[in-house]
Amino acid sequence: MPKALLLDLDGTLADTAPDLAAALNAVLQEEGRRPLPFHEVRPHVSFGAPKLVRLGFGEDLAAEEFERLRGRLLEHYARGVCEETRLFDGFEAVLAHLESLGIPWGIVTNKPGWLTDPLLEAMGLHRRVRSVVSGDTLARRKPHPEPLLHAAAEIGVGAAECVYAGDARRDIEAGQAAGMLTVGVSWGYILEEDPVGAWGATHVIDHPSELIAVMVEDSTTN
Repeated sequence: MPKALLLDLDGTLADTAPDLAAALNAVLQEEGRRPLPFHEVRPHVSFGAPKLVRLGFGEDLAAEEFERLRGRLLEHYARGVCEETRLFDGFEAVLAHLESLGIPWGIVTNKPGWLTDPLLEAMGLHRRVRSVVSGDTLARRKPHPEPLLHAAAEIGVGAAECVYAGDARRDIEAGQAAGMLTVGVSWGYILEEDPVGAWGATHVIDHPSELIAVMVEDSTTN
């Protein structure tokens, strides 16, 4: 019976792609290149700044140049971390419903804490979330299960009592390795060549409201 919901951040709970795409395009323009259309950037956002740099500037960058561009992208993103970012439609109702039932929720993300924390504060979520595990909270990050196990321990529930929802294969792998029920979300930043249905998640859902059934209706029938 699920007692807590853990969520990936980018592409699962929050639509961060507009602000990340804006940061990438700002760097492209600084370097005298054309900005990329949003629809080309969006599927790659869950892979973080390294993937976005390679998307914009190619795979054959020298290490020093790659780090320079990555640093510029992160500087732009930090300045506009919550300009256009919003919860995905329907998620506020889901969180409020779970809270009304006393079901805690947490976030496990590979986003570094120096970006995660100000984003959650700007969105007004920092006082509501029961656990936040960022990409640099521990020595290991997803797809390793340790961040999920850490979040469960912080909330005070067993791993088998948690549901973990995410929009990337590594989310499902981490959840499975932690012994949690897993949910693949189809609204996230998903590459066509790696569809959500191929990840082996316990559930695949198309709208945040379906999490209520996973957390509440499934548990009441067991």
